[in-house]
Amino acid sequence: MSSPSSNGVEWTNPPPSARLALLRRTHAVAMVGASPNPARPSNFVATYLLASTNFDVYFVNPNATEILGRPVYKTLAELPVVPDLVDTFRRPEDLPSVLDEVLAVGAKAWWLQFGLWAPELALRAEAAGLTVVMDRCLKIEHARFHGGLHLAGFDTGVISSRRAPR
Repeated sequence: MSSPSSNGVEWTNPPPSARLALLRRTHAVAMVGASPNPARPSNFVATYLLASTNFDVYFVNPNATEILGRPVYKTLAELPVVPDLVDTFRRPEDLPSVLDEVLAVGAKAWWLQFGLWAPELALRAEAAGLTVVMDRCLKIEHARFHGGLHLAGFDTGVISSRRAPR
């Protein structure tokens, strides 16, 4: 996906092969803006990541103390590890400060969830050495690459290119 921003800056997401490589080299994921509310998309993604991946998942939210039975940190700097990937669920106007935190802790990748598109920030992050993915869901991408996503959006349990017998 390539889309100009309001000031004409263009940026393109890495191709699927690069996104898969990113997921394969990721061990620790920090979720900035994770919510304890089970109705929020971040909580749904967190549930999936904890149940269906080998990622060590850390939650960052200054207004929560526990999410899904795990501790929540107020900032990325408070994490006990340097995350490989920072998955971001924040408002667009908060993204510059999130990027500042991501750069300060030394993460290798910055992932922005659906609806978040900031080419200027992506270029800044890449110039600092980060891999950037925007406007994509980490859960969906992981499931897509690991056989857990069907066209209908769920795991059918069938891995085949053949039609089922009638």
